[in-house]
Amino acid sequence: MDQDWEDRVAAAWAAFDDPRGERAAGLRAVIDALVAELPGDSPLGPFERACAWDSTGHPDKAVPLYREALALGLDGYKGRRARIQLSSSLRNLGRPEEGVELLTPELDAPSDELDDAVRATLALCLSSLGRDREGLALVLEALAAHLPRYQRSMANYARALVAPEG
Repeated sequence: MDQDWEDRVAAAWAAFDDPRGERAAGLRAVIDALVAELPGDSPLGPFERACAWDSTGHPDKAVPLYREALALGLDGYKGRRARIQLSSSLRNLGRPEEGVELLTPELDAPSDELDDAVRATLALCLSSLGRDREGLALVLEALAAHLPRYQRSMANYARALVAPEG
């Protein structure tokens, strides 16, 4: 879509500060109106609608919309966001194994500013499956890159958490 449309979507999100209150339905209505401007086969429509449902406490309504957006070819940065958000929603719905399956390939995707969000969400999914050491390793690995010191040590500790014992 064009930049004007993207700017209006960004403005709708920027104005929203009431995730579960009376303004939640208003956000969804604004997003629905913006989506109505898109061609019917645009993956942006289901993606933005999924985000609106998810952000207002309805992951059950968001999941099929995220899947639809990805099936319609949502890729790049927004595709990665959709996979992160879908994984989180699946975890919240008690299906963390699907989140792990969806996000694990993202560890090998080209690096961008969403890398830490991938690791954090994957860590939550792993923890929900009782795989806390793997989740902690991912979080420490992500954190290590941001530390002013001890980066090497933390990265080594992260690897040691999941290394086969021998």
